Amino acid sequence: MHLLRPPLGLIGRIFAILLLAILIEFGASTFFYERASQLSVRDDEARRLAEHLIIARKLLDDAPQNARAAVAQDLTTSRYSIGWMPRVPAYLAAAPTLDRIYQQVVVWEPSLTHSNLRLRLNGAPRRAVIVGGLALRDGTWMAFGTREPVRHLGFSLERMLLALAPAVAIILAGGVLVRQTLLPMRRLAHAAEHVGSDIAEAVPEAGPREVRRVITAFNRMQARIHRLISDRTQALAAVGHDLRTPLARLRLRAEAIEDPAVLDAVQADIGEMEAMIGSLLAYLGGEVDLEPQVAADLAVLCATIADDAADHGHLVRYAGPEHLELAIRPMTLKRALINLVENGIHYADQVWVTLHAADDTVTVSVEDDGPGIPEEALKKVLEPFVRLDRARARDTLGLGLGLSIVAKAVEGEGGTLILGNRAEGGLQARIVLPRPRSA
Repeated sequence: MHLLRPPLGLIGRIFAILLLAILIEFGASTFFYERASQLSVRDDEARRLAEHLIIARKLLDDAPQNARAAVAQDLTTSRYSIGWMPRVPAYLAAAPTLDRIYQQVVVWEPSLTHSNLRLRLNGAPRRAVIVGGLALRDGTWMAFGTREPVRHLGFSLERMLLALAPAVAIILAGGVLVRQTLLPMRRLAHAAEHVGSDIAEAVPEAGPREVRRVITAFNRMQARIHRLISDRTQALAAVGHDLRTPLARLRLRAEAIEDPAVLDAVQADIGEMEAMIGSLLAYLGGEVDLEPQVAADLAVLCATIADDAADHGHLVRYAGPEHLELAIRPMTLKRALINLVENGIHYADQVWVTLHAADDTVTVSVEDDGPGIPEEALKKVLEPFVRLDRARARDTLGLGLGLSIVAKAVEGEGGTLILGNRAEGGLQARIVLPRPRSA
């Protein structure tokens, strides 16, 4: 990119690229027309052309001027066209010359050298014809040309490649220059996909002036976002610690309450507050994920969750393989699966946890026989702080973040959460995780 200095803006660079393309095309076209003078035909073609020109010139010289147009028409054959003009044809001054063919023709008829013979190439390379003219004794001109494209001008594979070379050069040069110009934009797009994650890095400030300004603003914005996330995470950790300490003291002091009804109510309120704090911290602390991905037995994880729920008296069953290793974040995914199972336990009588492995995906399904979710609300329930029935009394813990936490955890694993209603009734939540071929 030494040709395009950094002070050029994006528009300036595009104009420079277009200008370079035009210059290449102009140079290639000039080279091609200069090479036209190097073209040659077969000797028999040159001999026939020379003979026809000698005969036609002789007949036109002997004919009166008022009859020469008719004579020229009679001399026109299926191979050559003949015409008469009072002056030199204008097109003979613009088309590329054919010096080598000229030499071939005058070798057969040397007398043509004294008739101001001119030969030119006219038309596209694959449809090129030979046109020309020569002076008669009285200063008028005989124009002539081949009726069919000359097949032996050398426009075979070599000439076709020569004609295609400028276009290929323009495409390659333009593609390289445009790619180099847009490279900072691709880096910026890649960095934008990771804003807020723990792998984000500053984008090098390069490229045209406008792009560098955008990258500078993006890097500043990204630094502010990470600073805000870090500050919020530290504040949430401090608040969680400060709130849980007095809640623990309240739970201990509640044991001194003698009235069982009051004791149960106080302990329920304390449990609800702890659940609210836990779910809020789990949701808002999810952007900076400190848990690394490790190889874990997903089948054992699912079976353990189902067995723990069954041990507490709930009808939760697991179906699937006994072992299935996959690179996951075990604690994060476990929290998501527990949320789905607890949601099913709260609204249904039975819950089924099913694990299915395919070639490139692993699917964990959590189904229940509850009332399900209205179709129009399936997407809405994934939003944070959403409860479907705001009118009923609160009988669930937390802040309505359970499914939001699940969606965020699945997204962090690179998977997809799909909610739907079972045909038999109840809700089905499917977590589809990618599975590398080597897994």
